[in-house]
Amino acid sequence: MKVIIAEKPSVAREIAKVFGATTKKDGYMEGKGYTFTWAFGHLLQLAAPQEYGYYGWSVQNLPMLPPKFKLSIRKVKSKDGMIDDPSVKKQLDIIKSLFDEATEIIVATDAGREGELIFRYIYYYLKCKKPFKRLWISSQTDEAIKEGFRNLKPGSDYDTLFNSAHCRSQSDWLVGMNATQALSLSSGNRGVLSLGRVQTPTLAMICSRYLDNKNFVPQLYYQVSIQPDKDGQVFKAISVNNFKTKEEAQVIFDKVEDVASGFPQGAHIINLEAKPRKEPPPLLHDLSSLQQEANKRKGFTADQTLNILQNLYEGKLVTYPRTGSRYIGDDVFAGVPDLIEKLKEHPDFGKQATLLSGAKLSKRSVNAKKVTDHHAILTTGEPPYQLTPDKQAVYDMVAGRMLESFHQDCIKEITKITVESGSLFMASGTVIQTPGWRAVFNETDDEKKDEENPTLPKVQQGEKLPITDKALLEKQTKPKPLYNEASLLKALETAGKEIDDEELRYAMKDSGLGTPATRASIIETLLKRNYILREKKNLVPTPTGLAVYQVVKNQQIAQAELTGNWEKRLEEIRTGASVADFQEEIKTYTRAITQELLREGKALKIEPAGAGVAVS
Repeated sequence: MKVIIAEKPSVAREIAKVFGATTKKDGYMEGKGYTFTWAFGHLLQLAAPQEYGYYGWSVQNLPMLPPKFKLSIRKVKSKDGMIDDPSVKKQLDIIKSLFDEATEIIVATDAGREGELIFRYIYYYLKCKKPFKRLWISSQTDEAIKEGFRNLKPGSDYDTLFNSAHCRSQSDWLVGMNATQALSLSSGNRGVLSLGRVQTPTLAMICSRYLDNKNFVPQLYYQVSIQPDKDGQVFKAISVNNFKTKEEAQVIFDKVEDVASGFPQGAHIINLEAKPRKEPPPLLHDLSSLQQEANKRKGFTADQTLNILQNLYEGKLVTYPRTGSRYIGDDVFAGVPDLIEKLKEHPDFGKQATLLSGAKLSKRSVNAKKVTDHHAILTTGEPPYQLTPDKQAVYDMVAGRMLESFHQDCIKEITKITVESGSLFMASGTVIQTPGWRAVFNETDDEKKDEENPTLPKVQQGEKLPITDKALLEKQTKPKPLYNEASLLKALETAGKEIDDEELRYAMKDSGLGTPATRASIIETLLKRNYILREKKNLVPTPTGLAVYQVVKNQQIAQAELTGNWEKRLEEIRTGASVADFQEEIKTYTRAITQELLREGKALKIEPAGAGVAVS
């Protein structure tokens, strides 16, 4: 008997349906010589400190560095405290009996780091020794499942992926357990002050931006604007220089030679630049970029988007959601024309899908070397049917981006006119000549949002124009905006570095904080801990979050770049780097941050509930 184990019941049932297995049993299905069973996500976790002999919370126990980690059944609350989850115990017994009888085990948990961890923890906890094969698919369509079973991989091919996942789990335990106890004990606070390898630098980024924004002192500056008239078409030009004082700006204002009447030729065109620019299509979506777009367009949280996308994946409408790649290989690209063909009937994108059918497609997102475990998110070609508005919105973002990514360049002309009228003024404007990929969502060019002129008239160098109006403008500098989920996700990709270029940001993704699959849960964890809250669209720290930040901001645990480096190391382990070296580094790191927090935590004082927070 061949046993197939999936990550959750719904996926196991879908795979069983493909095989024609319909007999339902307690905790599994069977038929056609196969048995299909499942986990409920993470059934097992690394054991709590007391299981290693670290009883109670005591400074004497710190740092806790178990010589060997143990696995423990997931816990639930009961009237007697935390106990092993009875449903998990029952399912593990069922899986054990099936494994004992199996002639072959096939792993069908999600094809990624956490999916591998879920299976391996079950496998090792049950002390199973039987060889296993791996189903590795990026889509849940019937054909993808069948193709995956025709090409099962040896389980050993994914040993390094498990090593990476296990090291991530161990490092989170070591840093989280020790740092949390060290800060909670040293601060004298009765409650638990949770810290973590990834959550704490994320909190630090949010707090730092909030304080910078709150303490920002705006600086006034002045500009002068003029409105030249070219044959009845008036446009706006702004002084090339900004002025610190109103008096300096007034001097320039007074020099403007012609307003409405008077001198008929007050604006001298001294330079004209009109440059064509090709704007290449955007890369395909990975999870992080899709979460950012969904937050901007619909206000969805990162967690909402992930859950909707996972649902679309299990509904066979999109490919694997937890991907960190924005590229596809040539093999997948070969099927893209057919996917585009199937969008011809889409109410919003049908025209552009028809336009792209048979056209030469952009290959900017085609690079097999940049595909890791899974390629970028695509539609599957399966027709969506009666989706909820939220699911339809996310599906449309995937479909629309797919059309954008394989579309032609957007061709635009960027015009700059330099005008002299007692001083130098600049007018700029962008004209889209061929919309290309921008026609998919029919959206305005991002650059044009900040421009004073929607269009500019045709002028010639040396020409003199009348000026119809002038104005002295008082402006002020602005702080960096507070983080919202979209901008925070973008910053997490590069451990807080401000990088707008999407390809450069993607190149740094392995040095970011967390992974595309975990960043949503980091945000949710900070919310659950009452360290941050959502204020309209922004993420702002609570008094508790700020109090913790004031203590840890200069400690290693809060350094985004340092912590982001661990994620890079975990990715290196996935490709074969030393596990032992990383484990020793994490232990050294744990010893250091534990001592730092035991020493510095005394500065944190949290008042009783309702009394606010004071940092001494």
